[in-house]
Amino acid sequence: MNDQLIIAGKKFNSRLMTGTGKHKSKEDLLKSIESSETEIITVAIGRIDLNDPQKKNLLDHISWNDYQILPNTAGSKTAEDAVYIAKLAREVTGSNWIKIEVIPDSKYLLPDPIGTLKAAEILIKEGFVCLPYIGADPVLAKRLEDTGCATVMPLGSPIGSGRGVLALEEIQIIIEQSKIPVVVDAGLGVPSDASKVMENGADAVLVNTAISKSNDPELMGEAFKLGVKAGRKSFLAGRIPETLIANPSSPQEGIK
Repeated sequence: MNDQLIIAGKKFNSRLMTGTGKHKSKEDLLKSIESSETEIITVAIGRIDLNDPQKKNLLDHISWNDYQILPNTAGSKTAEDAVYIAKLAREVTGSNWIKIEVIPDSKYLLPDPIGTLKAAEILIKEGFVCLPYIGADPVLAKRLEDTGCATVMPLGSPIGSGRGVLALEEIQIIIEQSKIPVVVDAGLGVPSDASKVMENGADAVLVNTAISKSNDPELMGEAFKLGVKAGRKSFLAGRIPETLIANPSSPQEGIK
């Protein structure tokens, strides 16, 4: 079955995106990327030292021919910050894809809806393919879609919390009303979290901390790959209706 993820006209076989932060070593990062079979990798451009051209950075260790590099605007507290980093990212990577993150709050790391929308409006006019990270807000998600964003990326729970999917009902509304891919991003702790949102119709998930901070990132990358695939297949297959009473699985004909 040809069931590809399509974002801004590009086709991907994997529905698992992965991040590059918090890994204990370069080797852990590369092994987890390979085992996850991801095709889209996020990179925080604003947190890479680009001043020394002789100094190797994260981008030097990833094969650009094998992956879609998705720069993000991590570290941005305002829309203006995000626009600046996005333009820097385009210069560095040569790609107009950008994951918008506008996060003024350093404790809960919740995205600023007003700043995110403002940044998206500016960057889309500048020719960027925008993938905004947002709270699980159906109204904002629709506004961003109408603005021209390529995806919306609602959080499952706060970044790095590992609390799983606390906003499932809101995410379900976003999925139901969206005509662009919905990528659940942030807070997923285990592969069953990814499977849950995929079962409910999410188009993809983005996972970073749950892989990078696990005891075995390579194995966890593979586990998330399988969780995403299982959830997607379950969604396509269609679950049975829930009922309040039991429904025997064995034939009942002839039984008195």
